[in-house]
Amino acid sequence: MRARQWSLTIVFIMALVAAVAPQEKGGQEEYGPYEPVLNWPQPLPDGPDGVKHDGWTWGSVGAVYAESPDRIWIAQRGELPLPAGAKPWTPYAMLTTSRGNATGNDDGLGATCEPAAKRGWERRYHHVIFVVDREGKMVQWWPQHDKLFEAPCGRGPHKIKISPYDPQKHVWVFDDQLHVIHKFTYDGKLVMTLGTKGQRGRDGGRLFDRPTDIAWLPDGTFFISDGYGGTRVAKFDKDGKFLMDWGTPPKDPRNPGPNEWNTVHSIAISKDGRLFVVDRGHRRMQVFDQNGKFLDMWTTGVRSSPYAHFISTDQFIWVADGGTMRMLKYDLNGKYLYGWGAPGGLPGQFNGPHSLTVDQDGNMYTAEVFGGRVQKFRPKPGADPAKVMGQELRYTGKSGN
Repeated sequence: MRARQWSLTIVFIMALVAAVAPQEKGGQEEYGPYEPVLNWPQPLPDGPDGVKHDGWTWGSVGAVYAESPDRIWIAQRGELPLPAGAKPWTPYAMLTTSRGNATGNDDGLGATCEPAAKRGWERRYHHVIFVVDREGKMVQWWPQHDKLFEAPCGRGPHKIKISPYDPQKHVWVFDDQLHVIHKFTYDGKLVMTLGTKGQRGRDGGRLFDRPTDIAWLPDGTFFISDGYGGTRVAKFDKDGKFLMDWGTPPKDPRNPGPNEWNTVHSIAISKDGRLFVVDRGHRRMQVFDQNGKFLDMWTTGVRSSPYAHFISTDQFIWVADGGTMRMLKYDLNGKYLYGWGAPGGLPGQFNGPHSLTVDQDGNMYTAEVFGGRVQKFRPKPGADPAKVMGQELRYTGKSGN
C-alpha cells in the first residue's frame, strides 16, 4: 500500500512539474497565476505535553491568516487519526480510500446540537491555534487554549484575523458552533469574549447564532457577520459595545430580497467605507453603508457557494468559492473579472476552501474544511499581475493605515 502511494505521489509530482513548465502549445491555466508549494506546512512536532503524532494528521482547517511571509496563523479544528497504512501527515483530501471529508465528530453531535452517529475518526483538540514560517515549520503554538474549543456541540475555530488598524495586533478567533468570539493579545492572553458560550440567539453582543467573520473601520469600530443562524450584521464600537444590527431571514426563501439572509458568512470593507457581505446560502454579495442601508447586490453563480472574501488594497474583491471550488475576482461594482481552480484532493485543487489570505510576497493561502489542509501557492515567474491576488490591508505603523 505504501509503495503504491509513493508511486502515485511521484507520478503526480512529475505531472505537476510538466504542467507548470513553460510550453509553446497546449495546456491550460489549471492553477491560475500560481504554483502550489508541495509538502507545506511541515508535520507538527511532538511537544513537551507528551502527545504523540504517529498515526495522526491535520484536521478540518477553518481559518488561515498571513500576518507576514514568516508568520502564517492557522486555526484548525483539531487533529484526525489516519487509517492504517496511510503515509504520515496525509491530508484527508489525499487519502487513497476517501473518508468523504475531514469534519470528524468529537462527541457525536452535529452543528445544531442534534444527536448524530460518530464517524469513527473523531478529532482531538490539539494544535488548534499555531503559527508557521515561510517553510511551513511551526514557530508558535497556543496549547493553553486547545481545550477552549472543546465542549458539547463544539467543533473548533471558524475564523482567525488581526485588525489592520491595531498596533497591538490582537488576534480574534471565532467559534461559530459555540457562538462566541474571542479576542487575544498577540502572545495569547484572552482579554475579551463576545457572546455566551454554548447559547445561541440574537441579543446585541450577549447572544450570537453561529458568528462567522469580522471587519474593522480605522477608528476601531467593527462589524460581525452572524452568521449561520443569526441572519444579521452587528455593529460594535472599538471597546466591544453593541451599537446596532440589521438583517432578517427571507420572507420568501425562493425569492430572497435585499437585507434578507441565508448564511451571513464573510464581510469586508472597501476604502470608501462600504460593507461587502457574503450571503453564502443565497449565492450572492450584498453591499451596505455603515448603518445598514442597502446599496447593491449581485449573484456569484448558480453553482456558487462563496465561503470567504477580502478586498485588496487595489480595491478588487477576491472570493474563495466552495461551490465551484474556484478563486474569483470581481470589481467593486460586481463585475466578474477572472477565476481559476477545480475540485479535488490533489495539490492545487480545492475541497472546501473556507478561508483565503495573501502575504506581502504575494503568496496565497487557503484553508480547507473538507480537505483537511492548508495550501500555499506562490506566484509563477512572469505571472500576469492582474491575475495575482492583491495585498490585504495590514497595520504598518504609518499614519492613515
